[in-house]
Amino acid sequence: MDATPQPLSTETIREKVPVTAIPGDGIGREVMAAVRQVLDAAGARIAWEEALAGAEAFRKGIATGAPQETLDSIARTGVALKGPLETPVGYGEKSANVTLRKIFEMYGNVRPVRELPGIHTPFGGRGIDFVVVRENVEDVYAGIEHMQTPSVAQCLKLITEVGCERIVRLAAAVAEAEGRKKVTVATKANIMKLTEGMMKRVGEQVLKDYPSLTPEHMIVDNCAHQMVIRPEQFDVTVMTNMNGDILSDLAAGLVGGLGVAPSANLGDHVAMFEAVHGSAPQIAGKGIANPTALLLSALMMLRHIGDFATARKVEHALYVTLEEGRDLTGDIAPEGEGAPTQAFVERIIANLGRESEKVPEREYRPIALKQWPQITWYRAATTRELVGVDVFVESERDPHAIGITLGAAAEGSAFTLAGIGSRGAQVWPDMGGHTFLVDHFRARFLFKEPPKGNGIAEITDLLQRIGRQHNWMHIEKLQRFDGAPAYSVA
Repeated sequence: MDATPQPLSTETIREKVPVTAIPGDGIGREVMAAVRQVLDAAGARIAWEEALAGAEAFRKGIATGAPQETLDSIARTGVALKGPLETPVGYGEKSANVTLRKIFEMYGNVRPVRELPGIHTPFGGRGIDFVVVRENVEDVYAGIEHMQTPSVAQCLKLITEVGCERIVRLAAAVAEAEGRKKVTVATKANIMKLTEGMMKRVGEQVLKDYPSLTPEHMIVDNCAHQMVIRPEQFDVTVMTNMNGDILSDLAAGLVGGLGVAPSANLGDHVAMFEAVHGSAPQIAGKGIANPTALLLSALMMLRHIGDFATARKVEHALYVTLEEGRDLTGDIAPEGEGAPTQAFVERIIANLGRESEKVPEREYRPIALKQWPQITWYRAATTRELVGVDVFVESERDPHAIGITLGAAAEGSAFTLAGIGSRGAQVWPDMGGHTFLVDHFRARFLFKEPPKGNGIAEITDLLQRIGRQHNWMHIEKLQRFDGAPAYSVA
């Protein structure tokens, strides 16, 4: 499906646009039915294909939580509207949400954060209106974990140059589509200089291509602080996966919480729109669920397929309903005045055609997504030097004893032992500190002379020597690319 549709009106959409509807679990079926009722009443030209995912799929023995029929439907339509999914304990280890994002490489998560009329929060009246753009498939969410020792776990944080470029360009495209002026790249580059630092460096370079936008970098913990202190300063923020996951939820709390938080997952071929909140099984079937988050997500979907007119019509009907404060569900209504879901839906439908005069107008245009070729991305270094190797070993000994044994192992090899660290702190040679020790040590070995070949024979010899006295778990090559160290210092 074309990822950059041209703007249409309901009058020019003659054929219905196919959309996969995944109701989900818990209150999912209720909020999906409510949203479809509103969209149908507004005249949205959508041909729904209902599909299954989540708890019911897990119970049927489908380990991914997404049946092949559902995957086929999404691949065919290119657009999905999804309710909340759950992963029942004992039926699967992978989240169906993550499965869908990864299978269809929906690399960008877009989370609007906008003050809604009638939703009372401590930040009401501040005019909060920004977007969090989160990288959606990389980082620690790649899910590559290992137990290094019986008591030490490792999770690999994978950040790629092209992944950073994709998400920053998406953030810039969102800003341009919504007439915004600033893009803030938020990272932890002051600590993770290679991974988060890559996001900072790539972000700064990419944003030079967008002269109409003001670029900004902010340390992510300060970004969290600033979102609470002065949220009005933000326009579009872009982050790596985990940072974006956490701060997008924080941002939703500023304007009423996850119950009114929409989102879009965008890729080159598929877009999936979903409510951020959970399945709320404690209220499922009671007819009191709030469909606002999924309805706002559906508005993002309408704009994605080019139906800006219907999106505007439904959006204003919702705003008018919230302003009036009548027939609101219990989570957003004045205390003790909660109405059933159906009453809320009928009130929105009754307000179709009315427009809010209190909500600042924002004109939306198609998001100009860059189309990325389906290739294996590779960037060669002009020069590449192998200078050493980090070997991770398991030991109950003290660092001094480990230093003696590893130093002896290096004698007669191509390497010299340069230092030993534990959880990032140098413990040999002794720095005079008081590091709390566990049975996991990183030993850094440097080549005495540059290897004549690829260094594999020398590394294999070293590992054999170390293995006579220590259990080693994994190794990391220490390289220089184009003269710059490609590893962290001790």
